[in-house]
Amino acid sequence: MKKIVRKTMAECKTTPGRSRELAKLAAMPDSEIDVSDLPELTGKFWRNAVANPFYRPVKKQITLRIDADILAWLRQRGAEGYQSRLNALLRSAMLRDLEGKRKRA
Repeated sequence: MKKIVRKTMAECKTTPGRSRELAKLAAMPDSEIDVSDLPELTGKFWRNAVANPFYRPVKKQITLRIDADILAWLRQRGAEGYQSRLNALLRSAMLRDLEGKRKRA
């Protein structure tokens, strides 16, 4: 297995000419950028698309008060991982809510 290497744009070296070209593109309004050679993204593309497997959301430590019976239920499958289970439940609820709002818009 190959090692995954991550770099930020700041770490990638570009030539002065390439830097000027990128700056020129960044200053250009979207309406002036020629995208005619890009393939159209059809429904078939999106049906086969997968979420980025390398995405890791930023975690934030908080103090949270929840009912004792909910905590006991989360810990039923073991004390280890109950916070991840809680996070997964909250994420699922968040995504359902966002999907509902998107459909109503």
